[in-house]
Amino acid sequence: MELKGKKIGFGITGSFCTVLEIFEPLAMLKDLGTEIFPVVSENVFKHSSRFHDRDSFINKVQEICGREVISTINGAETFGPDNPMDIMIIAPATGNTIAKLANGISDGAVLLASKATLRNGSPVLLALFSNDALGMNGINVAKLYNTKNIFFVPFGQDNPIKKPTSMTADLSQLKEALTCALAGKQIQPSIIMHKY
Repeated sequence: MELKGKKIGFGITGSFCTVLEIFEPLAMLKDLGTEIFPVVSENVFKHSSRFHDRDSFINKVQEICGREVISTINGAETFGPDNPMDIMIIAPATGNTIAKLANGISDGAVLLASKATLRNGSPVLLALFSNDALGMNGINVAKLYNTKNIFFVPFGQDNPIKKPTSMTADLSQLKEALTCALAGKQIQPSIIMHKY
């Protein structure tokens, strides 16, 4: 599938230990000629962490995408009929984001942009990064896996000995997962074994 010219909403939520990993996929999507509309959660927009500096991170995202990040509910509302996306990607998609999406809560920019995309009949692609995907959040992951127009980047346990309920997406498969999602299909296998 030709990706050039596709309008991609790219939601970034606060998995701070992995948030820097999205630069490479963002650059890859830009190189493919897509239009990227970056949307960040409130925590990503406001806070630095021991893993990253907030200002440097936001500036780098804006530089790659060629436009300012959307960080408010008002800004995300434009993803409705006025500025529909071909697809919405959330990477990283935290356990908190997964839980809210599974239960119809859209109290932030990323979630509202996703809701608007689904309302327009377009897909949402999730790159799961959750330390409780096989714990309390397992029910939400399963619910979304079986929800129309929601797809996953392949994911698996990243450290089953020290973090037995944690699962993370393989971002190297983002392009293939995106192509499948745009065609209305879940990339397979969707649950993988990480090397650790």
